[in-house]
Amino acid sequence: MASATQHFDAVVIGAGFSGLHMLKSLRDKLGLKVRVYETGDTVGGTWYWNRYPGARCDSDAYIYCFTWDKQLLQEWEWSERYPEQPEILRYLEHVAKRHDLKRDIQFNTRVTGAEFDENTNLWMVHTDKGEEVAARHLITAVGTLSDTNMPPFKGLEKFRGKWYHTSRFPHTGVDFTGKRVGVVGTGATAVQAIPEIAQQAKQLIVFQRTANYCVPARNGKVDPELVKARKADYEGIVQRIRESFFGQEHYFIPKSVLEATREERESVFDRMWDAGGFAFWLANYQDMFFSQEANDVCADYIKRKIRSTVKDPRTAEKLIPKGHAYGTKRQPLDTNYYETFNRDSVLLVDAKTDGGIEEITETGIRAGGKEYPLDIIVFATGFDAMTGPLKALNLRGRAGRTLTQEWHDGPHTYLGVAIAGFPNLFTITGPQSPSVLSNMPVSIEQHVEWITDCIETMRKSGKTCIEATPSAQDQWGAHVNEIVSATLMTTANSWYMSANIPGKPRAFLPYLGPEGVGGYRKKCDEIAAKGYEGFELA
Repeated sequence: MASATQHFDAVVIGAGFSGLHMLKSLRDKLGLKVRVYETGDTVGGTWYWNRYPGARCDSDAYIYCFTWDKQLLQEWEWSERYPEQPEILRYLEHVAKRHDLKRDIQFNTRVTGAEFDENTNLWMVHTDKGEEVAARHLITAVGTLSDTNMPPFKGLEKFRGKWYHTSRFPHTGVDFTGKRVGVVGTGATAVQAIPEIAQQAKQLIVFQRTANYCVPARNGKVDPELVKARKADYEGIVQRIRESFFGQEHYFIPKSVLEATREERESVFDRMWDAGGFAFWLANYQDMFFSQEANDVCADYIKRKIRSTVKDPRTAEKLIPKGHAYGTKRQPLDTNYYETFNRDSVLLVDAKTDGGIEEITETGIRAGGKEYPLDIIVFATGFDAMTGPLKALNLRGRAGRTLTQEWHDGPHTYLGVAIAGFPNLFTITGPQSPSVLSNMPVSIEQHVEWITDCIETMRKSGKTCIEATPSAQDQWGAHVNEIVSATLMTTANSWYMSANIPGKPRAFLPYLGPEGVGGYRKKCDEIAAKGYEGFELA
C-alpha cells in the first residue's frame, strides 16, 4: 500500500447533490484543498445509480435544485413538473462543469475505510485503489438511500433469466418487450416503475408484501406564466422553503379534520387530490399524524379512490393498505399506478392473500405454492436506509471503535451531523436530521452551509478538532424519540423505523420537528451562535 503522501483539508465521500455543494463551498468559499471520492464514473449520486423505468424526482423541480447559484435558477429550464432521471443527471453535470468541480473529484473510486488518528487529529482515508490520504475533516455525502437492500431470496442463483435491482439498472436500459416480467416490491420506486414496465411487457406480475397509499403526481408541463412568476419570486421561495416544515411550499391546515363538515373536508381532499404531488400528505389537516381517528378519515378517502379506479374488486382490496396509518410510510406519487392493474396483462400477487415468495426457481418465482414463469425479475426492495451507507464506509473513531459498534442498537448522533467519538467527521443529512422527511436539496444546503461555517470558525480560532459530547448526543437522541413518539409514525413497520431490514434495531431514523426543517435550522444556528454548544473544540 502506498504511504500517506497526500494531505487534504477535507475529504468528501460522494459526488451527488451533497458532495458537489460541499466541494464548491469548501474550495471556493474557504479556499481549502479538497478531494472528493466517487464510486461512479461521473457525478450524480442518486441520479447516477437509479436508472429504472420511470425514475424521477417527486419534489417539484423548481425547488429540487441548488438555490445558491442564483443565476442558474433564472437560466435553467425544467421540461416538466417532476423531471426524469436523465434530466436531473444533466442538471448536475451542468453544475459540475459550470463550477469546474470535476478537477477535484476522483471517480471510479470507493472509500473502503477510514480511521481517526488521535495523535495528529487527522483522518486516514483508504480507497479500493490502494491509496491512503490524510485529511483534517472527513465529510460523508453518501446519501440516505444508497445502500441497496437485496434480501437473500432462496434459489436466486438458479434463475436462468435476467434479474436487476432498481438501484443498479444497466445504463443501457432493459428491453421488456414481449417478456414475462416480475416486479418484487410496491414501494415508491416500484410505483414509478410498474406502469412503465407494464407498457412493454407481455405479462407483468407484481409481488406485493405491503400495500401502500399512493396519491397522484399530476406530472406534466408547467404553465410558462407560473414558471415566470416563480423565477421572479425566487428570493421569497427560498426563504419560505427554508422556514417551512418539510422544505416545500406545503403547510398543514390549522384545524382538526374532525372539526370540518363532511362536505368541507371532501372539497379540501378533492382540491389536494387534483393538485397532485405531496399536498395530500404534507398539507392535510394538522392532526392527521397524531390522531388515529383523524387519520382514518384521510385514509378512507384514498381507499375510496382505489376502489373506484381498480375495476376488479378482489384486486382493489389487495391494493387497500392494511395495518398502518396513512402517511407513516414513504408517500409514493403515482402516474397510472392503480390504472395499470386494470390491464389484462398485469397480475397482482399479494403476500397476505395469495402467499408470500417462497423461492426463486430456474424459470420464475414460487409464491403461495404456485409457480409464476418469468423471463426477467426486477427487485424494487429498497435500501438499508440512512445508517446503512455510513456503516458501509468502515469508519473507526477514537480507540478504534467502529460505527457499527457504536450503532449496534440504532443511530446515535448530535443533530444528525456529528457523532461522539468520531472527531472532525460530519454527516450530511445523517440519521436524526430532517433529511428524508424533507425536500432533500433544502436539507443538504442547510447542512453544507453549517459545516462550512463550522470549519471556517475552527480555522480562524486555531482549533484542529471538534467533537460532539456524549451528553449532547444522548439529549438529542432523547429529543428525537420524544417528538416522534407523540405521532403515529412509530406504529408502522416502515424503513423510517428501520423495519425493512431483518435484524436491524427498531429505531426512528430521521427527525420530525417540532417545527420541521425551519425549526431544525434555527436550532443548529443557535448552537453555532453559542460557540458550538454540545461540542468540544481543541
